[in-house]
Amino acid sequence: MRASAARIATLAVAAAAAVGFSPTATAAAVATDTATGVTPCPADAGVMDGWDDRAPPRRVFGNVYYVGTCGITALLVASPQGHVLLDGATAAAGPAIAANIQALGFRLADVKAILNSHEHSDHAGGLAHLQNATGAPVMALAPAVATLERGAGDRDDPQSGVLDRFPPVAAVQSLADGQVVRVGELALTAHATPGHAPGGTSWTWVSCQDGRCLDLVYADSLTAAADKHYRFSDHPGYVAAFGRSIDAVAALPCDILVTPHPLASNLFARMDGSAALADPDACRRYADAARERLDRRLADEATATPAATPPHGHDPHLETAR
Repeated sequence: MRASAARIATLAVAAAAAVGFSPTATAAAVATDTATGVTPCPADAGVMDGWDDRAPPRRVFGNVYYVGTCGITALLVASPQGHVLLDGATAAAGPAIAANIQALGFRLADVKAILNSHEHSDHAGGLAHLQNATGAPVMALAPAVATLERGAGDRDDPQSGVLDRFPPVAAVQSLADGQVVRVGELALTAHATPGHAPGGTSWTWVSCQDGRCLDLVYADSLTAAADKHYRFSDHPGYVAAFGRSIDAVAALPCDILVTPHPLASNLFARMDGSAALADPDACRRYADAARERLDRRLADEATATPAATPPHGHDPHLETAR
């Protein structure tokens, strides 16, 4: 029932955006490439740093803008008919994301859909605030819906014992694997990539700049992290699904990779021009590294020495595209 309702709701979002939002200029004309007056992120920050700290918002490529924090990604994909927001970071970061959207010249009311990578507090904590600020529906794959609406996970999540609660999200719209979310000319496809979390979702779309159109991938976290009570080897079905997720990410058309933790894909350096922004092998390398970590985790469990679970359940060797 939820999946069919979500398809209807998705079409409704597209229709409402098309008839209810009539901007006077295109997103590219309204927006600035970056915003001044925001403190730059520390150059020596690690992947576990700056999760709540507002990052300077800026264009990534074409109609895609980074509006997240120094440690957690949030993306705005813009169009003249309305915008899509990907992820909400932490609860403390919700207002910063809203401020970043506005600092780039966009109106919060023109955000027509909010999507999620996975249902952990560091990526879903700000969703309730952003839903209220924009009036946009939050959409997620079915396995994430109950957690988002409760603001808390359950034992199906390998990290449930160490996850923080977060503000519950109202009336989350359920999506199916492969479903396309359309807002005006935008079309973002949901790819089920469970493993790091049961509702893990990677998103793909095409963006263009100066006549050059590229495949963008917002690939979900693929780290095999768990609390001290969870053993992946006790859940062979989940491990098999995790492996399929890794294979799926490796096979995606992928010119520009973005990850929920920006430093995991070296995003800031790539936006600064000190590393290549586009790299068609990035998703494959990201997936290969994830496969190695999952195999290592299973090997550790087989010898009764599971890897230690760091704060927030994240592996200290956080997923990387290097």
